[in-house]
Amino acid sequence: MVVGRKEVSPGDFLMEVYTRLYNHFGPRHWWPAETPFEVVVGAILTQSVAWRNVEKAIANLKEAGLLSVEGLHQAEVEEIASLIVPTRYYRAKAKKLKAFINFLVEKYGGSLARLFTEPLAKLRPELLGLNGIGPETADSILLYAGEYPIFVIDAYTHRIFQRLGVFEPKVSYAEMQRFFMYHLPTDVKLFNEYHALIDALGNRLCRARKPTCQECPLLGLGCQVSKDGNLKTESLTVLPER
Repeated sequence: MVVGRKEVSPGDFLMEVYTRLYNHFGPRHWWPAETPFEVVVGAILTQSVAWRNVEKAIANLKEAGLLSVEGLHQAEVEEIASLIVPTRYYRAKAKKLKAFINFLVEKYGGSLARLFTEPLAKLRPELLGLNGIGPETADSILLYAGEYPIFVIDAYTHRIFQRLGVFEPKVSYAEMQRFFMYHLPTDVKLFNEYHALIDALGNRLCRARKPTCQECPLLGLGCQVSKDGNLKTESLTVLPER
């Protein structure tokens, strides 16, 4: 792929993006949770809502004494829903939490440690088979709670790298994930930090509308977005062939 007048490999390009983001934002210390179990709960609750809302819901669960496998397993869906109202779609999310907890208790004796001894190739399909657990949520659980080497993709990833000319608008989650994992070193810490830095850029500067381009640390890397957030030209796909 060509950046400016220089031809670089996709791997070098991705590491250049990472380095610029890291130098600009610093380490993100993500995921903000006290325990792996809290990471799992947060990953389920954060769907379609700002993290500050998740923090309120987690605080409610803690105060009610339910932020544990045993607590959520014994609680009724209605009780859980009443405590996670700040997260939106709280009734559906309460059912998702219960589905995960029931799965954990019935198959792994309620032990996350036991769950995370399973190989990635076995565990990921199991998580994806649960009610309301999609690829982003499953991969967040695997990376941030289980420390598996898997790259998490989200809307910020799609937006930023489409604007950089890497992905087409209709690229799939699996294609984007394959691109990162094929061209980056397989490293849990790198995947953790990279995803968090992408989210920092997408949330603060590379917004869907009226992005703050003049402050973007990725200036000069071929961004194709105009001031209103629309693409100037068609993006260039550089997905790897495997």
